[in-house]
Amino acid sequence: MSQPNQAAPVVVLETSMGEIRIELNPDKAPISSANFLEYVRSGHYDGTIFHRVISNFMIQGGGLSANMQEKRGGRPPIKNEADNGLSNDYGTLAMARTMVVDSATAQFFINVKDNSFLNHRDKSSQGYGYAVFGKVIAGMDVVEAIKKVPTTTRGGHENVPVEPVTILSARVAE
Repeated sequence: MSQPNQAAPVVVLETSMGEIRIELNPDKAPISSANFLEYVRSGHYDGTIFHRVISNFMIQGGGLSANMQEKRGGRPPIKNEADNGLSNDYGTLAMARTMVVDSATAQFFINVKDNSFLNHRDKSSQGYGYAVFGKVIAGMDVVEAIKKVPTTTRGGHENVPVEPVTILSARVAE
C-alpha cells in the first residue's frame, strides 16, 4: 500500500478479525469524508458488522447490528461524490447507497478487487456510480480474511457471514 498523506485523516477500524487502517481523501471527497468522520466520532460504527461479504467483489458494513437490525441515529443522506475522479479499485473505501444516487448515509464498503463498473460514467441514475472516499493503508490482510468467511442468508439479507464480523470500535488515529 502507498504511504499515507500526512494531512489526510486516518480511521482505525478495530474488528473482531483485526485492525484496518483507512486513509480518507477529503480533498477529492469532502462530503463523504466528513460524513464518515461524523459517524466515527459519534460511535455509530461501534458494534456494527460487516453484513454483506462477497469474496470476488467487496465487504460492506457500518449499518447493521449482529442481529441484523439497522442501527438508528443516522444522519441525513449525502450528495454522491462519485464524479470525483477516484476509482473503485482494490483496497478503496466507498459509500454504499440504494438505487437513489444521493442516498448514502452510514454504510460503506471496501473493494476486494478492481470494480470499475461501480465508477462514475455519467450523470444518469444508472451511470452515476459509487463515491470512493478513502483507501486501506494497513490491514488488507484483515480485509482478505474477512472476504473469505463463510456466508449465508439471514433476515432477508444475502451474503451474511455465518459468524458475525464485528466492528468493535472505529476511531480517528492520533
